[in-house]
Amino acid sequence: MRAKADLTMDPLQRNEVGKTGVLVTQLGFGGGPLGDPTDVIPEDQAQATLAAAYDRGVRYFDTAPWYGNTKSEHRLGHFLRDKPRDDFVLSTKVGRVYSRPEDVADFKANSPWAKRWLGGLPFDLRFDYTYDGIMRSYEDSLTRLGLPNVDCLAIHDLDPGHMKSEAGVAGGFRQLDAGRGFAALMELKDRGDIKAIGAGINLTGLIPRFVERFDMDYFLIASPYTLLEQTALDEDLPLCQKRNISVVLGAVFSSGILATGPVTGALYRYKEANKEVVERVQAISDICRVHNVALSAAALQFPLFHPTVATVIPGANHPGQVSSNVDGVSRKIPDALWRQLKEQGYMRSDAPTP
Repeated sequence: MRAKADLTMDPLQRNEVGKTGVLVTQLGFGGGPLGDPTDVIPEDQAQATLAAAYDRGVRYFDTAPWYGNTKSEHRLGHFLRDKPRDDFVLSTKVGRVYSRPEDVADFKANSPWAKRWLGGLPFDLRFDYTYDGIMRSYEDSLTRLGLPNVDCLAIHDLDPGHMKSEAGVAGGFRQLDAGRGFAALMELKDRGDIKAIGAGINLTGLIPRFVERFDMDYFLIASPYTLLEQTALDEDLPLCQKRNISVVLGAVFSSGILATGPVTGALYRYKEANKEVVERVQAISDICRVHNVALSAAALQFPLFHPTVATVIPGANHPGQVSSNVDGVSRKIPDALWRQLKEQGYMRSDAPTP
């Protein structure tokens, strides 16, 4: 990890993931939108989007089997497999194992997994954090990607939202521990198949549960540390800083509203934003406008001031979005913007800023 004093808003700056030697560009690429969650995009557009990121120097790409029920991995692998393998860093995730549903038509019509991804592929899933489940998920991902290895592998969505209850979360941790799921990850790391072990989380309070049990290199945090919300400052980020664990910041736009602004139908945490969130974003946007700064640029840059955050990985499904993200990280933002957000109560006073 790099010290805050060394931080420059160069999107291509390389930062280390924990103590692993893995260097990621400060701006990465999140593969969620390539799973077609709300828009079905043509294959040539998906490939053009990835090409735009690569051409602008982005060299960290993140995906997961969950994104589009394996669609994102297929698309990302198709693009990357012809690139020099030592020229980019790639991460994917484990915890879901995919298979053909018994009744494809019924799956498409009724499965919540199918409904989550408008353009997703017709493959069913089961959650499995055991040794066999981790290994099966890893090997399946390599096959879909068409690559012999990934650099970083993250335990995905072991939280109450996806497990449906605290009992479900506890069961997942038992699979990682007694079921030897984490032992599988350590085995992959020890033999050099992967270089970093992480966990993708959506809620605060889970990082301490992982850290007290396992030797983690990074966490991919999807919501609790953004321009709109900084609850991860209470416990999660200080613990990461103390243990020299890096943070990959996903959902930097809070699922959309920090990119689109408070427009009708804007999304927050994957749902339509409520009135309170819309009003708060409107106020933040107004302050950004006073300083001649795009809301999206402030959203991209803000997390990078925290010393644990190695990279932000906004998703994109169009080349223009990639260009906007690269330019947003490069945009000079006056210190007065951050001061005003704090003074008016729209940002926590203890959030690291210039």
